Amino acid sequence: MAYKDEQLNEEKVFKDPVHRYIHVKDQVIWDLIGAPEFQRLRRIKQLGTSYLTFHGAEHSRFNHSLGVYEIVRRILFNFEGRPNWNGKERLLCLCAALLHDLGHGPFSHSFEKVFKLDHEDFTKQIILGDTEINRILKRVGPDFPQDVADVINKTYADKLVVSLISSQIDADRMDYLQRDAYFTGVSYGHFDMERILRVMRPMEDQVVIKQTGMHAVEDYIMSRYQMYWQVYFHPVTRSAEVILSKILNRAKYLYQDGYQFSLKPVHFLSFFSGQVKLKEYLRLDEGIVNYYFQMWVDEQDPVLSDLCERFINRRLFKYIEFNPNHQMNEWMELFRLFQELGIDPDYYLVVDSSSDLPYDFYRPGEEEERLPIHLLMPKNGELKELSRQSEIVESISGKKRTDHKLYFPLDVLEELPEESQAKARIFEILYG
Repeated sequence: MAYKDEQLNEEKVFKDPVHRYIHVKDQVIWDLIGAPEFQRLRRIKQLGTSYLTFHGAEHSRFNHSLGVYEIVRRILFNFEGRPNWNGKERLLCLCAALLHDLGHGPFSHSFEKVFKLDHEDFTKQIILGDTEINRILKRVGPDFPQDVADVINKTYADKLVVSLISSQIDADRMDYLQRDAYFTGVSYGHFDMERILRVMRPMEDQVVIKQTGMHAVEDYIMSRYQMYWQVYFHPVTRSAEVILSKILNRAKYLYQDGYQFSLKPVHFLSFFSGQVKLKEYLRLDEGIVNYYFQMWVDEQDPVLSDLCERFINRRLFKYIEFNPNHQMNEWMELFRLFQELGIDPDYYLVVDSSSDLPYDFYRPGEEEERLPIHLLMPKNGELKELSRQSEIVESISGKKRTDHKLYFPLDVLEELPEESQAKARIFEILYG
């Protein structure tokens, strides 16, 4: 029997708090889960610094990746025997679902911004490079690793396959919304996934939804909207991310300036130099990053030491609503006053902005073209774009919401002498 068709003697199951059970019968999937590059995802948190806001948010990208695989497995089970579905793509879909987040690094998004990295590029490198994952996929077929990478990269010829893990209603989003809601303890991310899976239908280039399932999709979209503003963009989480980014920026600056660290940051050297090899990237996980942060608390550099102590002990920056586009004079004055007081504004006065577009329909020529969610009408089989049928979705379609916050160390400001005119002016600007 060909490797791609091999089945385990006995089905393996993972007990899961979101999907109850995750089922594995394919030998290929079982081998991929056991590969070191996939096991590494156990050491990368799904929600980065959110555990400092929601203490239960300790779940990993390993959990999430298994969840996405399980949702795709269920979708494909429902697709069996339906028109427009080619069962030969089954294993490809399952592998792409399982491996779609393979390249995420520690505290992924903050890390990527500081070091100008792209986790999608590393996902591709892991799948196509000298790795255990690549060797397993090659056993399926010489072109199979490239096919998996193309699905994840959204360049695979069969757009239906791509839409299962990357669209406005895909397995990736359906898992992380529910999983993140469960582990943060909020209710916003819950929706009727079982209903959505039942009304999904394969078309030539994407998954569509039977019109009778419209209300379940409305619930899903509103869940996503609420999760972004109540969890993903939570201002306390963003404060932790601001400090995390400033730690990494400071360490990089010190290294490039010739500073002699008490503990040589060997795991970071390639990141500081901008020459990151795949092997070095895979060695770095959140356990190692946190170890360095703890060690850097004792560094001689006061900025690095203070920022690390804040992150480790959750002494985060405070924040106010602040839009520098409309408050440029206040921003410039605050910057000058911080410098005057010896508080480095590059590290201790930070504007952070978050924005989200909960749902949008296809607009040709736009920078980021989005395929809409289509409803399959019961009488004539016609497709109708979701926001044209749903008043709820129409009310938020195409509406980008942006939020600006100014972060600063209130504790440092409060310790300034009471007679300081600069202190008085800073508080006047911040709190009116």
